This record gives sequence, C-alpha cells and structure tokens, in this order.
Amino acid sequence: MATEHSHTKLINKLIDNNVKLQKNNIELLHTMKELTTKVDKLVTIFDEASKHVLEVGEDKRILELTDKLGELLDQNKTIAKGLVMLEKYVRDRSEFQAPQKSPF
Repeated sequence: MATEHSHTKLINKLIDNNVKLQKNNIELLHTMKELTTKVDKLVTIFDEASKHVLEVGEDKRILELTDKLGELLDQNKTIAKGLVMLEKYVRDRSEFQAPQKSPF
C-alpha cells in the first residue's frame, strides 16, 4: 500500500514537472520567435540603409560605411539563421518530450 502511494506520488510529481517544463518550452519558443522577428526587422533596416547609402555617391567614407553595413547585414543574417535553427531545435525537442498519456 505504501509503495503504491509512493508510486502515485512520484507519478504526480513527474507529471507536474513535465507540465512546468512544457510551459517553460512554450515561453522560450515565444521569446525566440519575438527575438527572431526583431532581428529580421534589424536586418531589413540595415539592408535599406545600405541601399540608400549607395545612392549617395562614391565618397570614400560612404564606401567604407557601406562595407561595414554589408558586414553587419551578413552577421545579422547569420544570427537570424542561428536563432531560427535554435527555435526549431527547441520546438522539435519539446514535441519529442510531449507528455504521454498515462495508463493510470
């Protein structure tokens, strides 16, 4: 009887922990999605800025600034790709660990 009670208690604790973990995964996914959206907007801003800088002319300072903006754009694209991959990893992992229906 005591063993059955301890098993039930353990199962309930595992279920509670699993629910908390799922809530944390959902929160993390939401935060990652917001961050990815913000980085995407930042990349767009840098892209637009570099286009407008090119329209200004062939000034040496402008060309240097354009090169730096291009490098920042590439870095931000890399960061955005990494964030998307991380989000996919977390999403796949959370789906893999989805709570299983208990036969109890």
